[in-house]
Amino acid sequence: MMQKIRTAMGARDEQYVPTGATELDVGFFTTVDSENRGKCSHKLKRGRGSERQTPVMVMAESSRSKKGKKGRPAYSCRYFKMEAMPDLTSNTVVTIAQESLDPGCRVKTDNFSSYSKLNRVIKKHIAKTIKPKDAGKELPWVPISISNAIRNFLNNFHHIDDSYLQNYLDEFTYKLNRRFLSDRLFERLLIACIAFCWIL
Repeated sequence: MMQKIRTAMGARDEQYVPTGATELDVGFFTTVDSENRGKCSHKLKRGRGSERQTPVMVMAESSRSKKGKKGRPAYSCRYFKMEAMPDLTSNTVVTIAQESLDPGCRVKTDNFSSYSKLNRVIKKHIAKTIKPKDAGKELPWVPISISNAIRNFLNNFHHIDDSYLQNYLDEFTYKLNRRFLSDRLFERLLIACIAFCWIL
């Protein structure tokens, strides 16, 4: 039942796309490969490219805040999207960006080589070399959402199968995008489940 609810959440959020200035980066989530669990005879790699890590493209519609608060990002964020990736190739990045972003977006990223073709599907791509200590200033909302999602998953689930990761991401972003509507969240979710076409 929970997986069906998460599916409806994802379908509902597919109706909305980030527009205008948007942050984009990739985070890595620990998952379990259920098909090959216990069959791996070699030592698994760590970091980028690890068999335990599934890359996730994170997009956050971000605009400069008029009322900045001390200790808070100078940008306010309206809308988030998270999409699990089969690989980190530039073609995969372009495909997801084309499906998830408005063509008129102005996307800001670091200088990761897989972002080099983003100009093909969006209005403007700003790539910048970002030092780790400056990540919170240049791309404030993407790392915050990634760390919050990872912590949320670790606290609530023993493990997440890689084939279901997108469902959990959809649940997290559905709630995050309605963070100011907590008193009406259940009603909106009920409408989303009723409106979703379960028979295709």
